[in-house]
Amino acid sequence: MDKEIAKLERLANTMDNIVRVPGTNIRIGLDSIAGLVPVLGDSAALIPAGYIVFKSKQLGVSNHTTGRMLFNILVDVVIGSVPLVGDIFDIGWNANLRNVALLKEDIQKKAALASDDRTTLEVEKV
Repeated sequence: MDKEIAKLERLANTMDNIVRVPGTNIRIGLDSIAGLVPVLGDSAALIPAGYIVFKSKQLGVSNHTTGRMLFNILVDVVIGSVPLVGDIFDIGWNANLRNVALLKEDIQKKAALASDDRTTLEVEKV
């Protein structure tokens, strides 16, 4: 599972954070670059974003987390489709990085709950 999450992190980084704008601390990715091409660029950026959600669901994220991920993508698409303003917004929103963070958070919560359940079962046996 860790390898799958690492692959999704690399994809999110490529889409949202791969290049530093010279002379600044601002980082952009292929999502922001593709967004400069009206309609086509934003549409193409949906493929990796959807893939991250699809793989996250396969890895067992909750429906609530999936909903939050889809909301991040929706915000990215709606605001990102506004010329110029959307391109600037895209640089800061980073829906793919947000979604991978949600994936990791969800997996960690489930692991902690499973650990608590095992501890409770062991205590009950004694």
